[in-house]
Amino acid sequence: MGELRPLALDLTSEARALATVLRELFEGLEISVRRYAARRLRDAGTFSRYLNGTRVPPWEVVMDLLTDVAEHRGTAATPEAIELVRRLHRAAVETSSSPRHAVEVLEQQLAEADRVSRRSTARGDALGDALLDRKHRIADLEVRLNQLEAEWSAERERADRLAAANPDLTDLLRERDQLQGEVARLSLQVHEAQKQRDEAEDRCALLERQLDAVEQVQQTAAAVRAAPCQVMPKILIVDDQPNNLLAMTAVLSTLEQELVAVSSGQEALKALLDHDDFAVIIMDVQMPDMDGYETAAHIKHRPRNRDVPIIFLTAMGIDPEHSARGYAAGAVDYIAKPFDPWVLRAKVAVFTRIYLERRVSGDRYSG
Repeated sequence: MGELRPLALDLTSEARALATVLRELFEGLEISVRRYAARRLRDAGTFSRYLNGTRVPPWEVVMDLLTDVAEHRGTAATPEAIELVRRLHRAAVETSSSPRHAVEVLEQQLAEADRVSRRSTARGDALGDALLDRKHRIADLEVRLNQLEAEWSAERERADRLAAANPDLTDLLRERDQLQGEVARLSLQVHEAQKQRDEAEDRCALLERQLDAVEQVQQTAAAVRAAPCQVMPKILIVDDQPNNLLAMTAVLSTLEQELVAVSSGQEALKALLDHDDFAVIIMDVQMPDMDGYETAAHIKHRPRNRDVPIIFLTAMGIDPEHSARGYAAGAVDYIAKPFDPWVLRAKVAVFTRIYLERRVSGDRYSG
């Protein structure tokens, strides 16, 4: 594992271009593959496959390599060089057909959703403890106030002396009011933390189903072919760029479902009026006239279409601001471009299966 393996023979031009650049960068370190893998706590065999083109590395692996080369040379990589490598990496990912790469992507998403769930649970527990403490303090103050009020009522004639003997009565009332305000604020934060945890748990469950779909893609395809009498639902694809529509159509054509491709939000709304058997909608966010968020809002306001799941596909990246806005608009998932073909097929396969299960249940109930 000390020497570089030759480039694989059956690589796509995009994978070959990326692997060639990575090899040139790695050779500049002047160390063996095994030694570098040990330095970065990675598997040497996997890293070797990154360098011979048979596997597309995650972007963080590429950034680690750029950082190490810059440190070795004593000069940082230029923004132009980093952008060039990024374009090569995106192109290699777009043409990758590795189910293992899709599993890695989904596992990363699952880990992130699980992290949010655990963090929300911990925050909810902490807020719950604080809320309980405030409630106990309020209860204690109420007891003390009730005692003072009882004495006040029972011995009206001693009211002046009692007030003089308890000058902190006003302070107690003020402290109680402040604590009640804190209780209201903490109750709201607990509710928000619980909601975030529930959403993260739902996303974990969905990602686990998508991982199963990737790992069982061949069995799923065989099952579909074994049941030719089953009417498959349609898939709606919305993107204002013809090249993107062509790419998504090519990726999803293997699912043996009818694909309806449109280039605007208005056309998407019309397609939903013309058909009522869409299993899922894959929609670009950045579109002229009516963007993906606005289109999703119109869809969710229609009783006929509000249950159709929407997957946003965007080049803006998956940062909390964009993803939160996407989920607020009613999306069930949010995928960044360039996308992994296996990941997209897996997510569509899951919602197709859910659609078919619901249809079978509905037929059984109506029968």
